[in-house]
Amino acid sequence: MPALCSLAVSPSGRLAAVGARLAWSGETMADLGDNVTIPEFSCLLQMDPYLKPYEKDFRRRYELLQKQLFLLEEAEGGFDQFTRSYNTFGVQRRPDNSLYFKEWAPAAEALFLTGDFNGWDKFSHRYTKKEFGKWELILPPKHDNSPAVDHNSKLKVVVHTKEGQRLYRISPWAKYVTREEKAVIYDWVHWDPPQPYIHIHPRPRKPTSLRIYESHVGIGSPEGKIASYNNFTTNVLPRIKDLGYNCIQLMAIMEHAYYASFGYQITSFFAASSRYGTPDELKQLIDVAHSMGIMVLLDVVHSHASKNTEDGLNRFDGSDSCFFHSPPRGVHSLWDSCLFNYSSWEVLRFLLSNLRWWMEEYHFDGFRFDGVTSMLYHHHGIGTGFTGDYSEYFGLQVDEDSLVYLMLANHILHTLYPDCITVAEDVSGMPALCRKVEEGGLGFDYRLAMAVPDKWIQILKELKDEDWNIGNIVHTLTNRRYGEKCIAYAESHDQALVGDKSLAFWLMDKEMYTNMSSLIPMTAIIDRGMQLHKMIRLITHGLGGEGYLNFMGNEFGHPEWLDFPREGNNQSYHYARRQFNLVDMDHLRYCQLYAFDRDMNRTEDKYGWLAAPPAFVSARHEEDKVIVFDRSNVLFIFNFHPSKSFQDYRVAVEAPGKYKIKLDSDAAQYGGHGRLDHNTEFFTQPEPFNGRSNSIQNQTFPIDSQSSV
Repeated sequence: MPALCSLAVSPSGRLAAVGARLAWSGETMADLGDNVTIPEFSCLLQMDPYLKPYEKDFRRRYELLQKQLFLLEEAEGGFDQFTRSYNTFGVQRRPDNSLYFKEWAPAAEALFLTGDFNGWDKFSHRYTKKEFGKWELILPPKHDNSPAVDHNSKLKVVVHTKEGQRLYRISPWAKYVTREEKAVIYDWVHWDPPQPYIHIHPRPRKPTSLRIYESHVGIGSPEGKIASYNNFTTNVLPRIKDLGYNCIQLMAIMEHAYYASFGYQITSFFAASSRYGTPDELKQLIDVAHSMGIMVLLDVVHSHASKNTEDGLNRFDGSDSCFFHSPPRGVHSLWDSCLFNYSSWEVLRFLLSNLRWWMEEYHFDGFRFDGVTSMLYHHHGIGTGFTGDYSEYFGLQVDEDSLVYLMLANHILHTLYPDCITVAEDVSGMPALCRKVEEGGLGFDYRLAMAVPDKWIQILKELKDEDWNIGNIVHTLTNRRYGEKCIAYAESHDQALVGDKSLAFWLMDKEMYTNMSSLIPMTAIIDRGMQLHKMIRLITHGLGGEGYLNFMGNEFGHPEWLDFPREGNNQSYHYARRQFNLVDMDHLRYCQLYAFDRDMNRTEDKYGWLAAPPAFVSARHEEDKVIVFDRSNVLFIFNFHPSKSFQDYRVAVEAPGKYKIKLDSDAAQYGGHGRLDHNTEFFTQPEPFNGRSNSIQNQTFPIDSQSSV
């Protein structure tokens, strides 16, 4: 019988004002940063003195940010009004029920509006050209004073180019787009319900310990179909609440024409995906989550956009730029998508207003920014290995237009919404990514600890149990920038995608189809897989960061992998669903893994190790395969040895006193063997050990197979 073990026991603002008018146009890039003062830069240097040689880079970035804020104040009356441009662009119903249409199409020769309202006449309703590439149209109300365009009716913008082309486009500001069952192209649908949904519940306060449940609405059902917002509200939210997660990260909400893109090829940035239901049903989902005390983050994609033209942003005005850089700079060679021009005033208006829209209209609580590495560097991370040398994060390879956009976005969000949470998906390790803008940082609250899941997959793919490198595991889990919060996770959606598979399936593979019943003896493979599944999660939770993330279904060991319907799998939904029904069958062991994940989160909620300073690792014993650390007055003990248990094992602890077992992965209710007596009390001895002031050594305190918090 394997001796896998994990055990934890516990004792009884804003930026400074820009100031005077500045002659920005007369300054060169070389001049920028020479005279500006970063208000709290000394705090950043105190945290990391090795950044001192790059002080001029930080000053230049900060001055570029100040320049943008100054220009926003001068030209738009400040960022508050600027980021509400969704109230003036697209289509707006005025108090007299007239409709005001506005678009930015600088390369267009003429714009017309067509749709159900005018029998699809392509020339009857012409926009008026304004300055700076803007176009406007006003439709008076009908004779009965109702709006000229009915709710749920279809529209198109007809763009005439200087080359004589006639293009049919969806407004970039469209709030709702749909696609007929067998159609290829999405339609712009005017969304103006007579009784729009009104949020009832206030936003929850930002938690000190962030436990994220990464979710995809469309796969949130055991059925082989696209699941709905209503299904998620009714059937998934209660599970998330029960599991102890206090935050949901919703993927694939911004409309994307290609379902199999997992929501990362956006076509309509202001439209909530209609494949799951209506905008009001998404609002209700978020409102109900708030009633449960759960925050909701949007997985926002501002790093690139779909190349679609008829139902996307690409070539909206007929040019090869508009919202994007012209090729080749405007094309991502690996993603085959378009790259935004963050130096464009109207692109800033569009993207910043997009963030504000999701916060104001839908009451999201923050964002997980996708593809940040691609944004930060001109090379987009393609063919680049980051070694951690600071020269990699400064200089000409850095795209300061997009970097300053991220600073600006974080500054605005955290100024307007103090409890807003922003998370960066960055693999490069950019210094100060998660430090305040006032310090010269980019202003994110958290970054994803992306090396951690890669390490677990590598271990399970390449190493025998007896060859696990304990020191390397600890290094990977603790190797993060001090003072910058990380979201740790054992696996996310990335690891479950086709071509890979979930940790549970790596551990137990085909035996999950036949041997997960608790009515039959546990096989060696299921035993090992169950115990390691729990231990990997707990050590990642306790040691890996200041927040924790789990992808939906993986908490109970969801089998197989994730694959969306596409030509390559005959449009099958078999792998594009979450089989929550497995948890509801008491005779299957999935409910035991679910129970452990739930109690792990509840234990963290009680003791708060995620909000505590980093753990002190007192033991990483290669031969014994034992890891011991303490954090927030909780002692964690893990035995990863495949065959040995240990008796009379001395472990270090800082806080003196009496200790009791609070979470034990070997407990029977979690699919363990129940070898530890939870009534036992353990007393420290005033004997310093492994860098801690006290230690515990007791013959009744075995490090046996699979024990946890």
